[in-house]
Amino acid sequence: MPTLEAEHSQIQPIAHHTPASKSVQYGRAFAGLFLRDLHVLRREKVPFLIRICMNPLLFLFVFTYIMPHMSNGAALNPTAQMAGANFSTVLLPGLMAVAIMFSGIAAVALPLAQEFGITREIDDRVMCPLPVAAVAIEKIVFSAVQSMIAAAVVFPLAYYVPATPVYAHVNSWLFLAVVITLASLTSGALGLVIGTSVKPAQIGLIFGTVVMPITFLGCVYYPWEMLGSIPWLQKGVLINPIVYMSEGLRAAVTPGLPHMNPALIVLMLSFFLVVLTIVGISGFLRRVIG
Repeated sequence: MPTLEAEHSQIQPIAHHTPASKSVQYGRAFAGLFLRDLHVLRREKVPFLIRICMNPLLFLFVFTYIMPHMSNGAALNPTAQMAGANFSTVLLPGLMAVAIMFSGIAAVALPLAQEFGITREIDDRVMCPLPVAAVAIEKIVFSAVQSMIAAAVVFPLAYYVPATPVYAHVNSWLFLAVVITLASLTSGALGLVIGTSVKPAQIGLIFGTVVMPITFLGCVYYPWEMLGSIPWLQKGVLINPIVYMSEGLRAAVTPGLPHMNPALIVLMLSFFLVVLTIVGISGFLRRVIG
């Protein structure tokens, strides 16, 4: 018969999780979710590339290749007439902003529409050893990676497609990296807000009634300064985060064109990122737990 001391020696002490061990656990779980999403993206890389290439390719082909080859192309495109031969240069940062925004929203809002659907696939994600809010943050971070890829794809398209040369010059690579990072995270946060605020069946309607208007009023195809002749609109579009994405990329990639103050751009992108992330996480918690 075993003695009391022997039985006592076989009892294992209860492990106490320190803050450091929890951080390591959360970090591994976060990385696991991220790698899982990356694996899925690698399997669907062809649809992903088609999605991020189609929009900038069509705009570049129509506005910077077809119209310059037409005898009255400038008359048909007032913005190009105002910009002259530099319209391709004006369009480059705007198309990068559109690619970032569309990719970020699509990478979060569309999957959430499926995960919050009848099958409730989101329940599988929130069962991982992570706070529920961290699952939402992972979606924003992963969408930001896709947005950065989408922005990078615009460069070769803008180099080969336009009939007129694109004059791009980066004075500060650090500023460019900051703008692209903030813009990508902000677009993912906006996608989280949309994906958690509307019913899955209404996602398509949101793209037509919200995403498209803020895109066309986001100084994508013209510098913000050109809206000076319409003062009420120039002030009104300042609530649009795409304005600061377009102007930030314009300041970083084409600094010779009119653009907002770089410090203001970074400040406003940071502001929108914080606000949209808080609203998006609150909506995510409400949809998952409520």
